[in-house]
Amino acid sequence: MEEISDGYSAKQMFGSGVCYTYDDVIFHPGHIYFGAHEVDLTTNITRNIKIRTPIVSSPMDTVTEGDMAITMALLGGMGFVHYNNTIEEQVRHVTKVKNHVHGMVLSPMVMGPSDTISKIDALKDLKDFSAVCVTDTGALGGKLLGIVTPRDIDFVTDRNQTLSEIMDSEPLTAPAGTNSEAALSLIKSKRADNVCIVNSNNELVALATREYFKDARHYPAPGGPSFDSAGRLLCGAAVGTREGDKERVARLVEAGVNAVILDSSQGDSTFQLGMISHIKKAHPGIDIIGGNVVTGVQARRLIEAGVDALRVGMGSGSICTTQEVCAVGRGQAAAVYHTSSVANSLGVPTIADGGIQNSGHIVKALALGASAVMCGSMFAGTTEAPGEYFYVNGVKVKKYRGMGSLEAMTKGSESRYYGDTQALKIAQGVSGTVRDKGSIRRTVPFMVQAVKQGFQDLGAKDIVEARAFLYGGSMKMEGRTQAAQAEGGVHDMLTFEKKPW
Repeated sequence: MEEISDGYSAKQMFGSGVCYTYDDVIFHPGHIYFGAHEVDLTTNITRNIKIRTPIVSSPMDTVTEGDMAITMALLGGMGFVHYNNTIEEQVRHVTKVKNHVHGMVLSPMVMGPSDTISKIDALKDLKDFSAVCVTDTGALGGKLLGIVTPRDIDFVTDRNQTLSEIMDSEPLTAPAGTNSEAALSLIKSKRADNVCIVNSNNELVALATREYFKDARHYPAPGGPSFDSAGRLLCGAAVGTREGDKERVARLVEAGVNAVILDSSQGDSTFQLGMISHIKKAHPGIDIIGGNVVTGVQARRLIEAGVDALRVGMGSGSICTTQEVCAVGRGQAAAVYHTSSVANSLGVPTIADGGIQNSGHIVKALALGASAVMCGSMFAGTTEAPGEYFYVNGVKVKKYRGMGSLEAMTKGSESRYYGDTQALKIAQGVSGTVRDKGSIRRTVPFMVQAVKQGFQDLGAKDIVEARAFLYGGSMKMEGRTQAAQAEGGVHDMLTFEKKPW
């Protein structure tokens, strides 16, 4: 039988001198010989760190702090805490991740005894909490004085009453070290709504609530968390390449961080090479993720310098204007393919950073050689993202901004763009708002399942097999015209509601 020639290999597709992004490319289906539930997406995020879910959260100040990093690790992925803050603040977020006990509320609402009911009223529509712990300092870590629940305040007419007047001063407590199973058992046996976890000095360290456990039943099963060798949640953090960042790295290592990202929009620099050399000598046990890069030449230089993974992408994020302002970058599909081809041949994983808008983009990034994807806009506006909710024209929103925006630069991110020594600041990003997206506890599991179905259609049972297809030339693909892209989406409908899951 005559051989059928249909479609193009990645080498042919990306060797044509055209800069493709994800939507420009469509893959041909492969042969299915397994169920979607059999697809294994386990991957190496660095040479030495393996995760079950090939998705990590971006180190942006409106995307990843302690809560996001905790939840990403619980879902089998990993979060990278931004560094647009002081060293102490960043270390505090990493420490929070490392000390988190699965099943406890991420950020308990804590107030002081002199705070009033009206303060609770002002926050209840903008924050998700079912109880308020009262400590002497008004913060987690203070001595526990009591707890306030809706039943304590629902029928109180004077909303200026202080919490000390209406709180339950004898809340149910459990000692530090209590796990989620024991806390839930206590809630059931005592028919309680909350259990305050305290240390030997009666200082509040965590909170377990009936509501949190009830909510968990409505989310997909999260699967196994991402743990380090000590049994603590995995956590990464971003750092710069300036002299002062050496102290930041040292403090993060002390806090137990598992990997650091050298955060730069253009990572092929003497600054990054110098920081790689320093970290490898001073902290040989920590994994380094270099970047950002978009070419094989850049990738090889950083790999030869000693990085354990590469971050790929330049100007492809929804809030990034680097390509427009600086005329430098690359379409993300082309960047992932070319960079990963070099990195994979040298045994170094790549993280596709930017341009991810749906599960199909994740499939394409992994199929083109990336080991994982990094999401920013996908996770902005979620419950776990930093910042407070507020309303714009009746719509519940959170802030989302690029690290190259002028607003972010005023907090210190200009070093990422080598602009901290310049008198004139040039924006390479924008700031704005995004709608409330709910919790990633729902988003990520559904997204992973969609990716598994994509791999099933490709005929690849895992990332290793997909990579064999890619570099062996059997994974076929084609470019898409604008008409083909329109045809591939929803069309010819008068009205419709698009629910991805």
